[in-house]
Formats: sequence, structure tokens, C-alpha cells
Amino acid sequence: MRIGKVAERAGVSVRALRYYEEQGLVVADRSPSGHRQYPESAVARVKFIQLLYAAGLASKAIRQILPFLDTLVATPQMTRRLMDERARIRSQIDALTRSHDQLDELIRLSAAYEHTPATCSAA
Repeated sequence: MRIGKVAERAGVSVRALRYYEEQGLVVADRSPSGHRQYPESAVARVKFIQLLYAAGLASKAIRQILPFLDTLVATPQMTRRLMDERARIRSQIDALTRSHDQLDELIRLSAAYEHTPATCSAA
């Protein structure tokens, strides 16, 4: 599959795919004319890479995790890395949940003390 098709189906830019290839996250064969050719599985792989980036993982961490997708063979170090990343993401989720809850409280208070122009007195 050509680079443009993979980009379209995965919802990323061609530039992003080239970057992923430079980082060793995806691999493309070359056609006789030099065009990149990706396997069908590249679409799912790129979507997974996007999820990992969105979760805050760096290219280096992603590169260490991706071999498990291909081989389903994990080393103790890989399992530890996965657990560490999960814990980091859980911590972010907890912090965001606290922020969300505080905003809910501020919205509730704001609604309770809201002054409309008709009820506000001029200073």
C-alpha cells in the first residue's frame, strides 16, 4: 500500500508516516521505482502509535514497546516498561479527574452566584 493511502486510512499526514519511518516505528519496502510500500498491517500499527503519542510516550519508549506487537514475546524489561507507562498514564488520568471535579464545583458555584445585567448594580 502506498504512503498516501496508509496516511489517509490511519488519519495521519504523509509527513508523520515519514517521521515514524525515520524513528524506526514503521517499516516500508521500496518498489522498483523507489516508492514506499507498506503492508496492510501498517494502518493499525500507525493508529496504535498515534494512541501512544497521545498518551505522552516518546518515540524511544514507543520503539521499545512495538516489538511486542510483532512477536508477542515480552522480556521482563518490556513488561516493566509497559507497567511503568500504564502507571504514568493512570497518574495523568487521576490528575485530570481532579481538575475536572474542581471545574464542576466552580461551575456549580458560578451558577449559584451568577449575576445577570438586570440584577447587577452599577458601581
